[in-house]
Amino acid sequence: MKRRVLGIAFSVLWLTAAGAATVDQVGVADTANVGGIPLVLNGAGLRTWFFFHVYVGALYLRAHTTSAAQALADPGPKRLSMTLTRSLSADELVDALREGIARNASPAERARIAPQLDALVATMRAIGGAKEGDRIAIDFLPDGTTRITLDGRSQGRPIAGRRFQRDLLAVWLGPNPVQTDLKRALLGGG
Repeated sequence: MKRRVLGIAFSVLWLTAAGAATVDQVGVADTANVGGIPLVLNGAGLRTWFFFHVYVGALYLRAHTTSAAQALADPGPKRLSMTLTRSLSADELVDALREGIARNASPAERARIAPQLDALVATMRAIGGAKEGDRIAIDFLPDGTTRITLDGRSQGRPIAGRRFQRDLLAVWLGPNPVQTDLKRALLGGG
């Protein structure tokens, strides 16, 4: 079932004196470590669907940028973290990712990454859904592989392919992102 994704301008990032962030009462770490490389919080915001709060997204990069093109072109490492503010089924996770990729990749581009997308779908289905408070992280490693974790535990096998990494991150940072104000927040624009 294809869903039309709508959002409300609600991605506000609050910084505390210590530098840690809070979005929609969810704490967001100011650093992450991917593949042994330290990353900094680039931005964070709230994903909404109609009037429902779905997750707090956070983007971690080696250095701050406000450019989506630069973030997409960077070979990594990078992390896109989602802390759920409501429970989601595996089908809801899969449908949202497929729709986001379809919004930003042509049919030919989707055909080229079909094996990687199938692997991502299999990983999400194996997770079986996620509950409120769970944190799903998508790690984009510099060797061209993508790794999924749930609450810090690796899920499925690493998925190879730099093109896949770019197309997956475009769900949030592409020309037709899942939510425009979330994209702006991830790029540090609040």
